[in-house]
Amino acid sequence: MPFKIVEGDITKLETDAIVNAANNTLLGGGGVDGAIHQAAGPDLLKECINLHGCETGDAKITDAYNLPSKKVIHTVGPIWRGGTNNEPELLKSCYEKSLNLAKENNLESIAFPLISAGIYGYPKDKALEIASETIQDFIKENDMDVYLVIYNHSSFHLNKNLKENLEEYIKENLNKPDYLEAASFQREPNLQAVRKKIEFEEYEIDDELKKKIQNRGESFSEMLLRKIDESGLTDPECYKKANIDRRLFSKIKNNSDYSPSKETVLALALALELSIDETNELLEKAGYSLKSNKLSDIIIRYFIENDIFNIFTINEALFYYDQKLLA
Repeated sequence: MPFKIVEGDITKLETDAIVNAANNTLLGGGGVDGAIHQAAGPDLLKECINLHGCETGDAKITDAYNLPSKKVIHTVGPIWRGGTNNEPELLKSCYEKSLNLAKENNLESIAFPLISAGIYGYPKDKALEIASETIQDFIKENDMDVYLVIYNHSSFHLNKNLKENLEEYIKENLNKPDYLEAASFQREPNLQAVRKKIEFEEYEIDDELKKKIQNRGESFSEMLLRKIDESGLTDPECYKKANIDRRLFSKIKNNSDYSPSKETVLALALALELSIDETNELLEKAGYSLKSNKLSDIIIRYFIENDIFNIFTINEALFYYDQKLLA
């Protein structure tokens, strides 16, 4: 189910399908198209000849031959002509048709290049926005691992306004004292092993204080499930919003001693739309904290402080700054 941006060569991925940014003939070309045909071998071209081309915005499927994937889905993106010639709708259709073809063929994973953002001239930040939004809409309702493959990290472009705001925030906050961080706080893998039960029979205290004291003895899993209930989300809504595989969520839910990664904890905090204080509270339960001198934590704090909880947007920013993605 998760959607992830990765850097690499799409022809090397062992996903069930890779997507070819093809031209209307489907007979090969430059860029990704040429690389896929070359890696697949001549049998791919033979099959493509029998497909008799493809309309812009549509998609067709073939075998993958010498590629490590099982299938190749060929889609034809629009040439950028200023954005007033139905380009956004056609580009969106490329992703939708490709994803639906993968679903119809019972494929569980698919990898896309950034369609139309090469020689077709589609602005990279706009192409990324359409790709991300369309894939997000699909995985809300479907279980499939989806990858967006960026061949060269330097060619990856963030939304201009987001980039400017982030860079200003980073300059202002990098290396400032972190009012949330305890200096002595370290990772504690066995934190739950030293939890103590708290009894209340001998004390008369108000419900709010009792809840706070009880919560000190919670495991990470218990705190997470409580916060999900308080948020009004269902478990599937939470792990999908966090871009987390349901199998990983099941491990966290059913094993109070399971130790999730910091990236997983942050993804869940964002899914629950927690404040900075609440995020740090959840992190501490798993043995982590936000750092004032860590670029990824500063980026995440920017989004939380600005009430932006879309994990895909945040992961795009983390990828741009070459930081580890969440979840």
